Amino acid sequence: MHQRNKGHSASWAGKLLRESRIGHLATCNLSLKPHVIPICFVFHGHAIYSSIDEKPKRKKPSDLRRTINIEANPNVSMIIDHYEENWWKLKFIIIQGKAKLIWSGEEHQQAINRLKRKYPQYRSMNLQSRPIIKIIPRRTVTWRSNKLVEKERK
Repeated sequence: MHQRNKGHSASWAGKLLRESRIGHLATCNLSLKPHVIPICFVFHGHAIYSSIDEKPKRKKPSDLRRTINIEANPNVSMIIDHYEENWWKLKFIIIQGKAKLIWSGEEHQQAINRLKRKYPQYRSMNLQSRPIIKIIPRRTVTWRSNKLVEKERK
């Protein structure tokens, strides 16, 4: 019924990772209480980058649950998925890794530039004063329907 692979070497998985507009990031505090949020992201090299953007928030970036959790416990999980009503076209990537906050420097600026290229909404935001979340994948699981695999082979 389904295919399970480790790693994101499959071309469909790499495409999903590069082209998806949204992912969901899970962090945990030291008590292992989970917190899941939708994020915009870019994949570059061997890392995933996401910004704490200027959308309305009640707290400053350093006081947000995700930043507090990452500082306390860098272990994170992220899912990027493709959903359609035709369930034979479902697919996802689960990434488990280590996250850290980058507040400045060349890597910070390069991540902002890549995010602004992918998301036009970021072009009018001042992301330079806000942290970038960097995720280094340690383990990935990919899945998609076997029906989709069989169709591609024909």
